[in-house]
Amino acid sequence: MAASLWRAVMGSSSSGADDPALGGVEFWHGAERAGWLTKQGEYIKTWRRRWFVLKQGRLFWFKDPAVTRASVPRGVIPVSSCLTVKGAEDVLNRQFAFELSTPTETMYFIADAEKEKEEWINSIGRSIVQHSRSVTDGEVVDYDSRPQPSPKSKSEPSE
Repeated sequence: MAASLWRAVMGSSSSGADDPALGGVEFWHGAERAGWLTKQGEYIKTWRRRWFVLKQGRLFWFKDPAVTRASVPRGVIPVSSCLTVKGAEDVLNRQFAFELSTPTETMYFIADAEKEKEEWINSIGRSIVQHSRSVTDGEVVDYDSRPQPSPKSKSEPSE
């Protein structure tokens, strides 16, 4: 599950906040969203309660909420690699469940309440849109700056 994303982002290093693989994100303060979620392990499919921090396009998780500069995340998901985030009660048959999907995998989470589930879905969804690589600056067309045809219409008779 997310461990493969974690390995892709983290590589073999694990030196906390100074790790360049964390993208220079100061996850220990000013989170866009933070709180407890229960997530399923990648290899052993048990459910574990983890402290999640969403900041600057990355979803980090820790064993406890006492996150400091020296903390080493248990995992991180770059939201730019995510396609969808949506409710998943029907998939897991569990209340307050939601899923986060990439092109290669789907990760499942369980919030403590419906309101928290919706807040996480909204926050992660906003982050996906903000950090999406679907449109680059070179692909944006500014229609206002294109040459405009002359105001003379073709239906006017020529003299």
